[in-house]
Amino acid sequence: MQLFASVPPVVTPTVPDEALTMARHTAVSHRKDTVFLPHVDAAALDVFARARDPHDPFELRDLWLGRVEHALGADALRPWLAERWRSAPPLRTVDVEEVLESRATVRMVKELFNWFFRDDLYGALRERSHVILSGGSVSEEVWGLPGALKQCIRYALDRDWYGYSDSRGREAARSAIAGYENARIDKGGYDESEVAITMGGTVAISSLADLILTGPYGWSKGSGSRPPVLCAIPNYPPLVETTARRNPVKLVPLPACGGRISLAPLIEAIRPDTPMVLLQTAGNPTGAVVAEDELAALIRAAAPSCVVILDECHEWLGPERLRSSARRAPHVVRVSSLSKAWSAPGLKVGWILADRRLVDEYHEYASTAFGGPPSFFYTAVEVLARMERWMAEGLVEPGTVECAEFEAGYRLEPDLLRAAYRSYRLERCAREESLRAVRAAAVTGLENIPASVVTPLHSINATVEFPSFDDSYLCFRRLLHDTGVSVFPGVLTFCLGGGSVRVTTSRPWEDLTLAFSRLRQRASG
Repeated sequence: MQLFASVPPVVTPTVPDEALTMARHTAVSHRKDTVFLPHVDAAALDVFARARDPHDPFELRDLWLGRVEHALGADALRPWLAERWRSAPPLRTVDVEEVLESRATVRMVKELFNWFFRDDLYGALRERSHVILSGGSVSEEVWGLPGALKQCIRYALDRDWYGYSDSRGREAARSAIAGYENARIDKGGYDESEVAITMGGTVAISSLADLILTGPYGWSKGSGSRPPVLCAIPNYPPLVETTARRNPVKLVPLPACGGRISLAPLIEAIRPDTPMVLLQTAGNPTGAVVAEDELAALIRAAAPSCVVILDECHEWLGPERLRSSARRAPHVVRVSSLSKAWSAPGLKVGWILADRRLVDEYHEYASTAFGGPPSFFYTAVEVLARMERWMAEGLVEPGTVECAEFEAGYRLEPDLLRAAYRSYRLERCAREESLRAVRAAAVTGLENIPASVVTPLHSINATVEFPSFDDSYLCFRRLLHDTGVSVFPGVLTFCLGGGSVRVTTSRPWEDLTLAFSRLRQRASG
């Protein structure tokens, strides 16, 4: 059976002229004087002050939601929660550090995250959710997988390649990933022994936290007080919660300005006994990115015993740059996923890059905990990694040398590979170009409402502040009630103060224009 026996179809998204015009008129990007800093405000402190048990995350969640229901007045959905808020007097004084270091804070945010999706957006409020800009993913119907990768998946199905495999993934696929990553980093040198294929970013980081904090790298039972893991915020609640289940956590707010994340607070917080650092290299929801020199300083500041986990899943759709060789340090683990950059969150596929000793330990962990990644997707991952490397290296057309990179069993021929690569490259380039245009147009559309936007440098989300809102969950509820437009509350990314929300820009243009129209109408009314 021959891979790419037929030419993969080329499907490219069309960006309407209206969007292209708006993209050209985006306001001044990355304003030097605009700083976004996740913080704990007085209203958040008030929630902790009113709790009978400030260590109970469910009571904290209910108080937070009760405050929102109280503010909604006649439009409240759950009046009993509003009454619970009104009947809870302040009982103590709470400071910011207490909130940032509390185990209950992490679980409260995760429970609010659960409530948002389960009970509100896709629960009691589903019929009101006409335009969902809170999803955080690329619209697969508009920007789906390239045809070449779909052919790889069909090929694997036809060859019945869905059996057991190495817990790190097939060697050929891991070797292809190593080559791709070597093309993106200064002084590469990765090989397949430093790569493990995973079941996506969330599972990867959960597994790493378990391995690092409770396995051979971690603390044994009865070791006494454990120093906290440092989790930079904003961050994704499942990742912080899975870490907090295994070790104390300290949340470290990082400011973003001019499209850059400052790592100074994180570097200052590192101690000689810090066991782990969790950092998004491109922020969700700001789209700001870490500077390579500061990242190198952070890695140097961490002791060799401190594992620095770099969540790189949002580090795409921005200016191309060579990653620093500091990311190859023995105590650094890099995490990537197909969920954002390839619009495939449902495939649950990604990879980690780490020192081979840690990858060996990960092999044992994976084989014990869940067996291994889905073998069905190895061909797609191998082809993706090889073609992405060729694009990074500037290859125009593959030939016999590139054909030889694949196993003979694929029966690849140069002409077939050239056609598949041409299709893949056209689709990938058109995809990124259109996503950038729609993102820029969305920023213009939001600012015209008017709203204040932290212009993203990377990925598909934008941080937005609408006038008159100082509570992000209240902003979500009020806008949904008044307009049918759903936004993602900032509190669900550990922005524990203010009214900032996240808007996902990678949605069909007709959805975005409908949302802008409704939000403008509300603002003008």
